[in-house]
Amino acid sequence: MVVSIQGLFETHLTVKHLDTSIAFYRDTVGLELAYVLPERHVAFFWIGGHGQAMLGLWEIGFAPNSMQLHLAFTSTIENILAAPSTLQAAGIIPKGFYGEPVEEPVVIGWMPALSIYFTDPDGHLLEYLAMLPEVPRPELGVVSLSEWKANQPLR
Repeated sequence: MVVSIQGLFETHLTVKHLDTSIAFYRDTVGLELAYVLPERHVAFFWIGGHGQAMLGLWEIGFAPNSMQLHLAFTSTIENILAAPSTLQAAGIIPKGFYGEPVEEPVVIGWMPALSIYFTDPDGHLLEYLAMLPEVPRPELGVVSLSEWKANQPLR
């Protein structure tokens, strides 16, 4: 028998400075700080509200085996449209799918999903993502929102 999976509840990242990362994820990303265990150098955040999903941050200092990972946070289309200016106001460079600086979100055509990327203080690649109500267009690849709109079929 296979257990039916209904979603992903938690994920964890390693960070160099726990206090810096707590401030970033709380004040810049907007996650709710759930619990801190100073003696273990770990902090937990709620994603989407209490009990919905969780992010754990584990301080490893400057260990040479740290990794940069990728997380995508579900958001609304409206929030992602506003994200480039919000990120820029916080001193963060909004990025496209290939890591290039962008002024507007990109669209991943095969899904289709509206997306904007940025990095945290440890170089982890973060993403805000919202599914779009349009028909998938995998042949477009990943394009700017402007290009996506220009290539929509007429109705």
